[in-house]
Amino acid sequence: MDKRKIILSFIGILLVVLAVFGAKAIIDSNVKKVPESTKVIKNVFVETVENRKVPIVVPANGNVTALKKLELFSEVQGIFQRSSKDFRPGQVYSRGQVLLSINSEEYAASVRSAKSELFNNITSIMPDLRLDYPESFSKWQEYLTNFDVNNSIKPLPEPDSDKERYFVTGRGIESAYYNIKNLEERLRKFIIRAPFDGVLTEAAVNPGTLVRPGQKLGEFIDPSVYELEVAVAKRFSDLLKTGEDVKLQDLEGNQTFKGTVSRINARVDRASQTIQVFIRIEEPGIREGMYLEAQLDARDEENAIEIPRELLIDRTKVYLVQDSALVLKEINPVYFSSNKVVVKGLEDGETLVSAPVPGAYPGMEVQIQEKIDTAKATEL
Repeated sequence: MDKRKIILSFIGILLVVLAVFGAKAIIDSNVKKVPESTKVIKNVFVETVENRKVPIVVPANGNVTALKKLELFSEVQGIFQRSSKDFRPGQVYSRGQVLLSINSEEYAASVRSAKSELFNNITSIMPDLRLDYPESFSKWQEYLTNFDVNNSIKPLPEPDSDKERYFVTGRGIESAYYNIKNLEERLRKFIIRAPFDGVLTEAAVNPGTLVRPGQKLGEFIDPSVYELEVAVAKRFSDLLKTGEDVKLQDLEGNQTFKGTVSRINARVDRASQTIQVFIRIEEPGIREGMYLEAQLDARDEENAIEIPRELLIDRTKVYLVQDSALVLKEINPVYFSSNKVVVKGLEDGETLVSAPVPGAYPGMEVQIQEKIDTAKATEL
């Protein structure tokens, strides 16, 4: 009986051991083996640093305006009567040609009336001149003989003595003379002539229009000389000089022009901290109102290189490759443009990462990749 119990106990223990080892085998069979992680070495594009003299070019843009521009305003009132040519935008006028003629018949009649009154006043003092100032009578007589109310009044004869001057002045001759001169000067304003060879760019009135004092009549420019006004950062004000040549181009880059710095404003704009720079342009193809971009040569930076702005790390660092690993180096940016930056602080011969590396960090192992020549790849 005791032997039977012993055998049964042994069999129970054996079954438990077999169950434990069987379960472990099943669990081990369901667990996948994890392979050892492999290192990822990224390919990078590089360039060898070669410091040189880098010209710093300051871009600026603005609208072109005519250097000689005349805004036509009326100082008198009347009907726009005529012009030497059709008064329309784009019309070319030569110097001295009539731009506008305003009807002045009524005003001219009042001027002739004032001249006639002066003639009568001088005639009335002639008997007294003959008696009291016989030596001056002949010149006043000659003045009356040549007096013409339809022509510009001539200067009065010069008195031979103070007594004669007092006598003429007391009769109101001089005051009447200067009043006529004032009327004649105003009469000239009924005709506006071209002060220089140019083009009418704006016409605000038509023949037959009633023109009033202070009314704008049009705009007249000289199409041979233009000026471009641009705003430049204050830090470059001491580097720009008058007389420097400037490269200009339109926004599409299809047309290029040449200009010269003519003036630099001495005042800094408080809001933008910029300075006005004026560029003189004398080239065919320029038109009033064109939008141009200027490339101003500010200075040359020695021992520097120009790189894309996207290569900067925290604005003052770049990645180099040393012993097949990335190294972060501190540099000195001296000028930022829209997509480039001029930097100093790199040594000749250093290997600079020339394209951004996603997920880069110092010490990262890399492999230098040769750049593919696009032209050769196309031929292949």
